[in-house]
Amino acid sequence: MISHTLDTDSLHYTITPFDPKGHLFDVTLTIAQPEQPVQTVCLPNWIPGSYLIRDFSKHLIGLTAETLEQIPVELTLVDKSSWQFASDGQAVVLRYQVYAWDLSVRGAHFDESHAFFNGTSVFLAVENQRDTACSLELKATPFTQENNWKVATGLCTHQVDNQGFGTYQANDYNDLIDHPFELGTFTEIDFMAYGIPHKMVLTGLFDCDEARLKQDLIKICETELKFFPPPMPIETYLFQVMVTGSDYGGLEHRNSTALMCSRNDLPYKGMTKATDGYLQFLELCSHEYFHTWNVKRIQPKVVQQADLSQPVYTNQLWWFEGITSYYDGLILQRAGLIDNSTYLNLLAKQMTRVYRMPGRFKQSVADSSLYTWTKFYQQDENAPNAIISYYTKGSLIALGLDLTIRQQTQGKKSLDDVILHLWQHFGQTEIGLQEGQIEQICSEVSGLDLTDFFKRYLYGTEDIPFESLFTPFGIEFNLRPAVNLADLGGGEKEDTQAQPLMHIGANLMETPQKTVKITHVWQQQPAYHAGLSAGDELVAINQIKISSKQQVETLLKRSEKGTVWDCHYFRRDELRQCQITLTPAPADRVTLTEQSALGFAQESEATVTQPLKWLSTSV
Repeated sequence: MISHTLDTDSLHYTITPFDPKGHLFDVTLTIAQPEQPVQTVCLPNWIPGSYLIRDFSKHLIGLTAETLEQIPVELTLVDKSSWQFASDGQAVVLRYQVYAWDLSVRGAHFDESHAFFNGTSVFLAVENQRDTACSLELKATPFTQENNWKVATGLCTHQVDNQGFGTYQANDYNDLIDHPFELGTFTEIDFMAYGIPHKMVLTGLFDCDEARLKQDLIKICETELKFFPPPMPIETYLFQVMVTGSDYGGLEHRNSTALMCSRNDLPYKGMTKATDGYLQFLELCSHEYFHTWNVKRIQPKVVQQADLSQPVYTNQLWWFEGITSYYDGLILQRAGLIDNSTYLNLLAKQMTRVYRMPGRFKQSVADSSLYTWTKFYQQDENAPNAIISYYTKGSLIALGLDLTIRQQTQGKKSLDDVILHLWQHFGQTEIGLQEGQIEQICSEVSGLDLTDFFKRYLYGTEDIPFESLFTPFGIEFNLRPAVNLADLGGGEKEDTQAQPLMHIGANLMETPQKTVKITHVWQQQPAYHAGLSAGDELVAINQIKISSKQQVETLLKRSEKGTVWDCHYFRRDELRQCQITLTPAPADRVTLTEQSALGFAQESEATVTQPLKWLSTSV
């Protein structure tokens, strides 16, 4: 970390992890020169990168204010997350506690095993002083000392002890809240990538082949660092990983990322072929690391300097999350961590997540971005029928755009060129992107008129013609029915010719009560026509008790088109009955297979044995 000189006139915060059993942080904020005649302070309502009003102030307890002489200062509640006090310009100290029991990458969590916090959850902003430099003191306690806790953060240090407790310095409030802290007895993996110090800290109970993980992370980071030309946007980088039984997710920051993964997703000693879970974790690391450029530096204008009190609206998330989702798998291929076949399998599964969603015909990806605050981040059981994800469909737009540019320019241009243009002209200059500007830049950089492409696939709801787009690259695109309930797409073409399942048009999950619950119902499909709804629990089919998804799958495999099931189910506590008429499973699973390269690829230096050269390497 870089050490800065502490500005004694800056705003000063302290935070103390004082009650692990009560999950409470003690926080103080000293404002050296409050605004006159009234100073307003507030806590953010959302965190950058996660577009949902979370009302972090609901966890704030016992806010008080006083002068340096301990004379009380009256606070007035302005709204749910803002307060004011009268000021004569003299220093004021605010004191409060924060309840930290949100085990996620977005909030704050604290117990006997570790502590984690984002600044948006714990640090009040001082209005009209957000651009002021501020210092932070992280205080050790007898508990942290007895348990030998350490600190991991990307925030610049001023004066800290060997464990990382002490004072830190931030350039301004946005800098302060963009560096989460992890405290505990975590496992540390240190490595250099392209001459830059990196660290991963893992908190939780797990077994891990640390040497393998380290080498794979080096390959990912160096591939991305070499992709983007200097200057490098980071001087150090930190992966903060919370390991649990089944969680998954990540949130990007300027020189770090907070991640969650299942302990089963980590590599284990003796593992030969990477598991699906481990590849998913590596993709997550690749994704969040890519955000160092594409989100944290290349940004929409509307999110730059957002005050975090109200939503901001943009239709550009298809680029910032979709393009990143496209590249996270490509980076694994470019880094040599997966071969062409594995990459195509991952890509096919990603595409299947879109083709299974009838909502892709109801909502455009641009609208998905605009409605992220409600429809995407607050999905209900009808979401598959009504919306589409700007992550998944956005990644398909990126893929289609890349294939289109490469094909129509005879391989002279690619999506890489667009990203590097944005890095040079917007990321390095910190100029925010206006609505619609990215689409214009795609046309300018490629030399193609892409107006129709974006009209149909970004602002419209048409499927991208991947069958024809893949052909010149020697890749065969197929849509096939599911062969079992766990079929998520992909696989070898020859291995997926098994008898397709019959179809009920619903997603199922097993309950602890040994029943099978419906989680989603597809409209105009058998379960819908039978009157079944999300939340219904199947208890019997044809007078036989149902206690697992496997039983349902066995019955589907033994049924034919038009087979009628007599179904008993509970809706809430009411026993009901219906009849389900089965239909063949729809062709909505994607399979991608390497064929002989065609078109311009044959006429270039690419060979038929390396058709993916044109897809997964820079031009």
